[in-house]
Amino acid sequence: MKRYPTVLTIAGSDSSGGAGIQADLKTIAALGAYGASAITALTAQNTQGVKAIHPVPADFLKEQLDAIFEDLIVDAVKIGMINTVEAAVAIAEILDRYKPEFVVFDPVMVSTSGSKLIENETIAVLWKELFPRVDLITPNLDEGQILISGKIDSVELLKEAAEEMVRKGCKAVLLKGGHLVAPTLSDVFARQNEETLILESGYIASSNLHGTGCTLSSAIATYMALGNSLPEAIIFAKKYISEAIEAGKDVKTGHGPGPLNHSFSPINMQFVL
Repeated sequence: MKRYPTVLTIAGSDSSGGAGIQADLKTIAALGAYGASAITALTAQNTQGVKAIHPVPADFLKEQLDAIFEDLIVDAVKIGMINTVEAAVAIAEILDRYKPEFVVFDPVMVSTSGSKLIENETIAVLWKELFPRVDLITPNLDEGQILISGKIDSVELLKEAAEEMVRKGCKAVLLKGGHLVAPTLSDVFARQNEETLILESGYIASSNLHGTGCTLSSAIATYMALGNSLPEAIIFAKKYISEAIEAGKDVKTGHGPGPLNHSFSPINMQFVL
């Protein structure tokens, strides 16, 4: 029997559908893979902000993950919002137990609307328990500043910050510079024992950027599940993001920053293994 390439997303739920688990599953499906999910937290949120967060107990999170890994062949894992220390430790234990082939972690700390989504004590645990266990982390500029405890306001500092994260134990880092004020967007890809790359893309004028980070990391995981190398997956995912932003820039969803158009060019389930 054939099977679909499968991506597991471990993240928080966005009740408005633009970010988190909902954005992840839309992205995975749009790119032609099968999405499974384990929810780390429930959020009451919309395009204007996060009203409340309800963490899922770590024991139940592990039950979700065990259920998935015991039944499905998981080709890639995307990790998103982790709100508590207990959840971080639980996920680390699951990664050690099942050893998925590829894991990308988007360390969600602040929402697009500016709401803080992580407890302070959890950040230290991420460095110790999760960053060394995953193949790629994808922080944005604000998250990068939190992780290095320093200011990033130029492409050169973006590059230095990504390389610092690798020196501190990350296998690979895609540090996103979309918040820098510049006509060209620059992201930095740094990996252990390899030359650091600066990846440029054109600026698209849009306020509909809710869930961009969730979508990018899910796209990278999906392209890895489809058999691409990590650099290829990043390049393809960045192209998908740009096209999804362009397709959704003139669409009104809610009263705040709206989502991307994840399904601007949906791909039917044509990829099978």
